[in-house]
Amino acid sequence: MTIEVSCGLPPGPQFADLAALAEAAGYSRVWIFDSAPLWEDPFVHLALAAQRTSQIGLGTAVLIPSERSEMSTASAIATVARISGGRFRACFGTGGTARRTMGQRPLTLRYLGDYVTAVRGLLAGETVTIDGQPARMLHAEDLAFSRPVSVEIWLSAFGPRAVELAARVADGIVGLPAGHPLPSATMLAGTVLDDGESPDSARVRDAVGPWKVVAYHEAYAVGGAQAVDAMPGGRAWRDAVEELAPPGQRHLLTHEGHVTHLSPRDRPLLAQDVGFPVKVGGPADIRAELTRLADRGVQEVIYTPSGPDVGRELRAFAAAGRDISS
Repeated sequence: MTIEVSCGLPPGPQFADLAALAEAAGYSRVWIFDSAPLWEDPFVHLALAAQRTSQIGLGTAVLIPSERSEMSTASAIATVARISGGRFRACFGTGGTARRTMGQRPLTLRYLGDYVTAVRGLLAGETVTIDGQPARMLHAEDLAFSRPVSVEIWLSAFGPRAVELAARVADGIVGLPAGHPLPSATMLAGTVLDDGESPDSARVRDAVGPWKVVAYHEAYAVGGAQAVDAMPGGRAWRDAVEELAPPGQRHLLTHEGHVTHLSPRDRPLLAQDVGFPVKVGGPADIRAELTRLADRGVQEVIYTPSGPDVGRELRAFAAAGRDISS
């Protein structure tokens, strides 16, 4: 039994170096995050990574439609597809985190579906309607790939309505592994223990901490004070946030350091045995988890390392999963 082992990383100064490391370590694909309030532009870093690598796939997990027009996105996709020699896959989502950091609700599935349909049409060389007017990619032959531009388009889908939409407009799903005919990938956060290392070591806490505290960020952003106060340590965390900003500006703090860094108010939460599920174990534990996911129908795992030494995390996870992914 095999499963593709890929990795997911934020766009930033180290991305191209880490993409090259991921290729050398044997990862199938490196996916890049997209949230303009938190990270740099993903397409710039994908282009840099494409020039530093030759075989590893490149993907977005996930693009947020409200951050770019349909034409801008289609042109960017065509650019990375050309530079990477066709190694690119584009995945889109409703922008839960990206939009909440700006005090906005996630996009509707209808908006997402219309947007993705327009982008797909543009890449196919079709004339589509944008803002009430016909639009088409007009790039001359020596200025871009000729249309149609062949790129897989996936959706982030975690509920039945999103899965149904993906079945109509997409080639695959990041999210639910079963109950649909499309190829699927799922994200996995965690760290591989060194020989004799305790799962509660300082290194482990720093490595998985940025992912564990996400549950508190989401609880407060979605459910408000009542939801986060019901979690161990949640009331103290909320008090720290609300001390720093008035009600209309607290969304600016809620996701600070999201999945990459720990804020001072996040760090006390690591003592709580709750939060976003992460996988911590030795190489055999990692292989067992990958096998379990493969048995559930997952074709690809997107390992999302965090903490102060992402290079170490990438190398250790790739070594642990090599027997499963080969």
